[in-house]
Amino acid sequence: MKSTVLVSILVLLNALAPNAQNFKLAVLKYNGGGDWYANLTTSVPNLIEFCNKELNAGIDLEQEVVEIGSKELFKYPFVHMTGHGNVIFSDLESQNLRKYLLSGGFLHIDDNYGMDQFVRTEIKKVFPEYELTELPFSHPIYHQKFDFNKGLPKIHEHDEKRPEGLGIIHNGRLVLYYSFECDLGDGWESPAVHGDSNEVRTKALQMGANIVQYVLMGNDPDKL
Repeated sequence: MKSTVLVSILVLLNALAPNAQNFKLAVLKYNGGGDWYANLTTSVPNLIEFCNKELNAGIDLEQEVVEIGSKELFKYPFVHMTGHGNVIFSDLESQNLRKYLLSGGFLHIDDNYGMDQFVRTEIKKVFPEYELTELPFSHPIYHQKFDFNKGLPKIHEHDEKRPEGLGIIHNGRLVLYYSFECDLGDGWESPAVHGDSNEVRTKALQMGANIVQYVLMGNDPDKL
């Protein structure tokens, strides 16, 4: 089963070609009462549009919603998770997410303020053997098409803390990236939603594009 899943995801990734529009990004639907649907209207769709324009990525314009325990999860090379509140993964959901990530999938978690204490506990269910660790600013995820020499940009201020880009690395591969105290997803929203300046929104979208490009093309940003 594991080898079948791995092959299907590798085929999906290797099939990427400019303007092919043969793959989609998905938003993760989870349980616990937290608003998994936060930013659902414009955030990821704007990121997709930006990636297609700046990276010639060929991502389908329509985002998908996928449940954490669903076998449909394995259809997507990149899954985005956000919210403000409680998060609960059942044992089966944790196992499904773990299998997805170890088989070639990628999860980006963006704390929209208020989910940090919950998501850390749930991620520990998925990876009890690993700790979320801050990535160095030299990590390739910060140096794809756009350079972020100081790591994550600060999009929205909450607790006067610096933004942190945390990750879990398995067998040398970054399988999960967690943007904390940053609010990248809010920065992807349309201008009327939060009133962010063009400069702030551009930084957020550029960092988002870096994450997408890193996931799809690894350490070689020239492949896109």
